[in-house]
Amino acid sequence: MALLVELDNVVLPLPNPALYAEGDDKHAARILILYGSLRTPSYSRFAACEAERVLRHLGAEVRIFDPTDLPPPDTATDAHPKVAELRELAIWSEGMVWSSPERHGAMTGIMKSQIDWLPLSSGGVRPTQGKTLAVMQVCGGSQSFNTVNQMRLLGRWMRMITIPNQSSIPMAWGEFDGKGQMRPSRYQLRIVDVMEELMKFTVLTRGHQQHLTDRYSERVEAAAKRDRLKPSDD
Repeated sequence: MALLVELDNVVLPLPNPALYAEGDDKHAARILILYGSLRTPSYSRFAACEAERVLRHLGAEVRIFDPTDLPPPDTATDAHPKVAELRELAIWSEGMVWSSPERHGAMTGIMKSQIDWLPLSSGGVRPTQGKTLAVMQVCGGSQSFNTVNQMRLLGRWMRMITIPNQSSIPMAWGEFDGKGQMRPSRYQLRIVDVMEELMKFTVLTRGHQQHLTDRYSERVEAAAKRDRLKPSDD
């Protein structure tokens, strides 16, 4: 039976602890959170912090990347401190949460810049491939799903396992108190649902990334490359 833990006004079920003991992956699930606004107040950051709070209750190790001073893509080298920090966190993580405002019907440039700095492959390491992803958006007005749909497309492009559930918070300015904490509502419950599902997918798939992302076409290319490099008998 699932354990229960109080999350302020929410009684939150925890995943079965036995899941954490399967295979060789017995550590806490490692989750990286990205948010897409530098405004004060930033409701996408507030939503990210709410997600962090839930994930920690669920037993995850969580880190939130601060995009302040991250340069636009193609304006700095990979050695830039913020770029290096972002990429190291991506490699460290087993799953991610992307939280962005909707601006002009799309994600913000700040959100897209963070994703653009993450390569599909770098030095034999694939920072995103086979890792889990949850997407969330905040709206200034009525509820929309443009941004989460965009981020889903990007998650697929980055070869991530994007979970089915998602969060879209309308009129976000009214959903958080003066301290930036989310008020009790069905939108808060949805974030709990999304983070719980992210944890389940992360725990069930980690340790199997190599198998899940193994591609026949890439094996063919690797074999052809080995044949080209093989010494000739002549």
